[in-house]
Amino acid sequence: MTNTGPVATHYEREGLLAAFEAGVAALGKSPASVSIDDLAPADEFHIGGREASVEFLDQVGLAAGQRVLDVGCGLGGPARFAADRYRVRVSGVDLTPAYVEAGKALTRWTALDGAVDLRVADAMSLPFDDGSFDAAYMIHVGMNIADKGALFGEVARVLRPDAPFGIYEM
Repeated sequence: MTNTGPVATHYEREGLLAAFEAGVAALGKSPASVSIDDLAPADEFHIGGREASVEFLDQVGLAAGQRVLDVGCGLGGPARFAADRYRVRVSGVDLTPAYVEAGKALTRWTALDGAVDLRVADAMSLPFDDGSFDAAYMIHVGMNIADKGALFGEVARVLRPDAPFGIYEM
C-alpha cells in the first residue's frame, strides 16, 4: 500500500466549487446552462488541455457503451469529456475529496451524472471487481505514485483481458 496522505494533502483545496460558480457566472452562465466546453479551460488542467484530451483519448480507442476507468480523475473533466464524446460510462477515482466533491457537482451541472461516477479511492487498491472495465486511462498521475508495477498490476486486475490502458505523462 502506498502512503496517500501527502499526495491528497498536496492537492487538497478549499473553495473549488465556489471558484467554478464564480467562473461560470463570469461567463454569463449558470450551473443549469454551463457545458463541458465552457468548463474545459479550468476542468481539463493537464498539459495541452482539451486538444490533448481529444488526441489522447482517440488513441485509447474508446467505443460507445464501454465501461472506462479514469485513474486519478481529479475534477473529472476528461471523464465528462469522454462520456460525452465517446458515449462511454466512466468511473473516476481520486485521492482528493475536495476534487471529487467539486467534480460530482460539475458532473450534475453538465447532466452527465448518469454516465460519470467519481469517487474517492486509492489507485493502489481500486474498489472494483476483476475484469470490470473495457478500457482505462490516467493523465499526469504516475508522478505521484512510486510503485508503478503495483499501480499497473492493480489497473490490470480491473481491466478485462486485452483492454487498452492509456497513459499520458510528462
